[in-house]
Amino acid sequence: MALPPALRGSVTPQELEMIASQQVIEIIPLIAMEKTAFISGAYGPLRPPNKSKIPLWMAVNLKQKKKCHIVPPRWLNVEFLQGRLDLENSDSRAFCELPFRFAEIAKVIIDIASDDLENPDQIRSLLKDLREARQAKCRAGLGQIDHSELSLSNLGSMEINEIRPVFVQSMNILSKLARSNTLEA
Repeated sequence: MALPPALRGSVTPQELEMIASQQVIEIIPLIAMEKTAFISGAYGPLRPPNKSKIPLWMAVNLKQKKKCHIVPPRWLNVEFLQGRLDLENSDSRAFCELPFRFAEIAKVIIDIASDDLENPDQIRSLLKDLREARQAKCRAGLGQIDHSELSLSNLGSMEINEIRPVFVQSMNILSKLARSNTLEA
């Protein structure tokens, strides 16, 4: 897929998913495996039915081979996401707290292990609504940028990546305007 020119200088969503795949999650292995060393670290041993913590990339690989069940993170459920959506809609300025890579991790888990989730369609819908609510706040916030102070706490990596091109251009323009104002004074 060709990206628009404004997004070519930033990280692609697929690259962000690859970065997020380093996050450690829990699985319930269906096979036994000794401790195995990888470049990123040693993981295991895997002993069914005990839970194990491994990187998301390894969990995806095992899940695709039907050798584990992925235990969803505590935040990837209907109740938690509905609560966060309610917070986003009730507070017009602040972003509710979510894991930094929530969008990427949720997408990978929903795509690969939706059978390990309760109500995956409702979770997908809530994530979409949450994303839209947060994007609306981002757009509203970009319209009120002040070059002297900016706070964007609780934004996720995907959200930062999406607003980066517009934000950089906006800050460049604001800086030029501030400089021209000081030169005229």
